[in-house]
Amino acid sequence: MNEVQHVTEVAKGISDYGILIMIGAAYLILSVSMMVAIFKWFKSIINQLLEDSKQSSKRQQESWKDLLAETRKQNEMLTDLSEGLRTETQLRIRNLSGFAFDLSVEQVCRLIKKIREENHIADKEATREKIRKSLSVMHEDRKSRFDPYTYRGKPLSGYCNSEWIERVAKVVEAEIYSTDGQNNGRAYTNVKLAYDDIKTDFYHKLNS
Repeated sequence: MNEVQHVTEVAKGISDYGILIMIGAAYLILSVSMMVAIFKWFKSIINQLLEDSKQSSKRQQESWKDLLAETRKQNEMLTDLSEGLRTETQLRIRNLSGFAFDLSVEQVCRLIKKIREENHIADKEATREKIRKSLSVMHEDRKSRFDPYTYRGKPLSGYCNSEWIERVAKVVEAEIYSTDGQNNGRAYTNVKLAYDDIKTDFYHKLNS
């Protein structure tokens, strides 16, 4: 029944408006539908291109970051190797550190004499505290003098060890409370030996 009615309406339309008008209307409807479909298709292509471009840009930025990080790493390695292979670099460091540690020997010997004369050494706890405080000041002062110099991209102060303070403190205590009495020559020898060990430790750290 519906098909008969549809045919009737088409026939009526043809008779009322003419076959050309009906064909034109059908063409316009088809054209509009095709334009909408093509516009949606074109829009989806543009969106996909933009999305691919964003992802590509992100990947490219990540690649550049990775490349920059690797380049910096390689430069650090090359600096490390070049400084490590130059004997004159280590020679300069040995001379600089040698003067600094030798000065520390003299300072510690004066410290031993000063504590004997000025402190109430019977108060061992107070004496022990003063020794370590004084040695800590010397240690930090020496590190500050090493700071302007670098080796393998690291300040020389970074190769110092805070454990050295306790190592020297034990020598100082042993000299102050020695049962054999005061002996400046012996004190100098023992302090010098302690700092010779410290210098050796320092040089090992440079090359480790």
